[in-house]
Amino acid sequence: MIHAQAIVDPGARLGANVHVGAFSVIGADVEIGDGTWIGPHVVISGPTRIGRDNKIYQFASLGEAPQHLSYKGEPTRVEIGDRNVFREYCTVNRATVTGGSVTTVGDDNFIMSYCHIAHDCRVGNKTVFANSSSLAGHVHIGDQAVLGGFTMVHQFCRVGAHCMTGVNTVTFKDIPPFLMVGGNTAAPHGLNLRGLKRRGFSEEVIEALKQAYKAVYRSDQLLSEALSELQPLAKKFPEVRHFVEFIAESERGIVR
Repeated sequence: MIHAQAIVDPGARLGANVHVGAFSVIGADVEIGDGTWIGPHVVISGPTRIGRDNKIYQFASLGEAPQHLSYKGEPTRVEIGDRNVFREYCTVNRATVTGGSVTTVGDDNFIMSYCHIAHDCRVGNKTVFANSSSLAGHVHIGDQAVLGGFTMVHQFCRVGAHCMTGVNTVTFKDIPPFLMVGGNTAAPHGLNLRGLKRRGFSEEVIEALKQAYKAVYRSDQLLSEALSELQPLAKKFPEVRHFVEFIAESERGIVR
């Protein structure tokens, strides 16, 4: 399953039924799980761990050193889960020591062409990155978030679960879960209702999230007052509790 013109370092560990295409380079201290398919002209540097049944298309670069002036060659790493798709020209960089030493990508993510995941990022599960979406360093992306094409996320920002961004969105602040945002700079455009319905959220939960959204974004209250008002609803609905806690924990502030 390894093409004769691929280069695989003796220090790499490949599982069963791993395919490596022509002219791909697999470095030392790289671990690749069973059933992963690697196309031609892919470069994977270590330390990097990649799980099972991933698909990595041509010209992708995974596990290369972080693009950070403070990096001095410390042994940081990338960890990627199972069943992810990385299309052409995707890049995922290793972490920095100051950022926790690991860049992580979860399971079942679909990363389209030309996307960049920088050092110390944490990407959850079942996300979609449309073409040319880019994460600066230390960004956290929640489960099932969808980034529209050319979305740019500033360093240290968080994008909550089940969010959706429009094309050319640029955010310098945190995006709370369940929102739909767009623009440069990002502004809220309501809840991601279509996404929530597709994922099986009940009408009762969606109605509770609508109340939470109105309290934060459509009332004249201070943010602290809105969050306090939502406490009874948060006790009843875990989704509202997640929304409230995400906002309360924000260090950069939220899009408004």
